[in-house]
Amino acid sequence: MVQLHVKRGDESLFLFNTTVDTPLETLIQQITAIYNGRLKVERLCSEIPELADHGISLPPNMQGLTEEQIEELNLRDEWGEKCIPSGGSVFRKDEIGRRNGQAPNDKMKEVLMRTVEAATALISKKQVQANVCVTVEMIKEALDQLRGAVMIVYPMGLPPHDPIRMELEDKEDLSGTQASLQVITEDECQLWWAAKEMQRGKKLQDYIGRNEKTKLVVKIQKKGQGAPAREPVITDEQQKQMMMHYYRRQEEVKKLEEADDDSYLDSEWSDRQTLKRQFQGLTNIKWGPR
Repeated sequence: MVQLHVKRGDESLFLFNTTVDTPLETLIQQITAIYNGRLKVERLCSEIPELADHGISLPPNMQGLTEEQIEELNLRDEWGEKCIPSGGSVFRKDEIGRRNGQAPNDKMKEVLMRTVEAATALISKKQVQANVCVTVEMIKEALDQLRGAVMIVYPMGLPPHDPIRMELEDKEDLSGTQASLQVITEDECQLWWAAKEMQRGKKLQDYIGRNEKTKLVVKIQKKGQGAPAREPVITDEQQKQMMMHYYRRQEEVKKLEEADDDSYLDSEWSDRQTLKRQFQGLTNIKWGPR
């Protein structure tokens, strides 16, 4: 299997296994699905803790309003009466005013947070260091875990306007957000290797040969953004090792220079005639008047 280390810019994302005879169209489709799937899991894992702390999302026309403004405008959250967490709710006010404050109890909150932790671990960048390759199935597993935890805590479901439900139903609206800049659709996705764009219509072997044991760094890029920066000749870890080596070498040179110091020759114990003068009784002789 060919192992691809997928990056965007200098950011390490995930490892992916493939074969040399894989068409580039298929490879781009698979990598794009994993890339965007990881982003979806990350968005859910950042939003679900808000659900655990402050309950379901308020309707868009009530978000950011004070209680006095809501009462004055005679607004009512119908979904707040339907979407009750299992085991009852605990009031925790949302200072931002996005959620209704009817949070799950501590036991249900723990279910959500434990699932977020497990899903985050599946798509973590630490998988690269552990040499674990990410697959489309792993992304689906993470999403299924999050969907299952939300259903356990909210068996009646979430409001249709809640961002968590919209993410799980693939109805999220990211327009105007920073998250939208990160998403790369399959049509606009490009893969680059060794400062070359890997063109659709070819196979991976057209670029790297037929060696299935190849490991290479590929960069995912949005069409029109130009060629990504080339990989440095040495990695950060190699640079650290080199600096440590040079530091140890400098310390060794300092010790050798100290060992070459011959000032000890002026010391009394290094005088070869000292023993002879002792036998002749010529030690401690001082010249001059008494």
